[in-house]
Formats: sequence, structure tokens, C-alpha cells
Amino acid sequence: MMTQKIDKPHWRPFLEWISKGLDGKRAEIEIASLDLGDQVQAEWVPLIGLTYDPKSDAVEVALDGLDHMIRRPRELYYAELNGGLSSLEVVDAEGVRQIVKLKDPLMLPAPQQH
Repeated sequence: MMTQKIDKPHWRPFLEWISKGLDGKRAEIEIASLDLGDQVQAEWVPLIGLTYDPKSDAVEVALDGLDHMIRRPRELYYAELNGGLSSLEVVDAEGVRQIVKLKDPLMLPAPQQH
């Protein structure tokens, strides 16, 4: 598994790009912190989209029936497995890790040529 960090100026276009290929994908959200331990926020729910709003400084994970907001994110990582996106990890200002796991790796679309 390969993990890469995404720099903050690229979060919004990266998440928009990823969201284009989410049709039918299911996700699990795990929240990991020293204070709370590991907790599952959502378990294999249809994933609608991922966005970053720089004005409110929040990452939104839109699931069927749940909008999970991550306020004041400071780091964003993605993990690839067999050429597909297998998970995203967002670390917020308090150091809480919020991991969005995909049930089937999302095959990444080819970058658009400009």
C-alpha cells in the first residue's frame, strides 16, 4: 500500500476529482484519537462525495443519510492499493485522525490534460 500526502492548496481539486469516480462506492469512517480510541462513525454506507471548503476550512464526507464534517483539517493523505484509491485520512487541528475507507478500491481516473 502506498500513502501520499496532498498539500492543502490541492485539496479542493483533488477531492472533486476523486468524487467523480465514486458511483456505487461504499465507505466506512473511522475516527482515531488518543482521547477516544478508535470509533466507527459510519459502516459501509454509500459514499456520495468529498469536498473541501476553504472558506469554512472543512472537509465534508457526504454519505447516504450522513454528512460528516471535519473542521480545521491540517493534513490530508490518500492510500492506494493495486492502482486504486483505498482510503483517505484527514488529520484535524486536534490531531484526531479520520479515516475514510473504501470497500472496493476506487480506480483513479486519468488526470485531465490542460
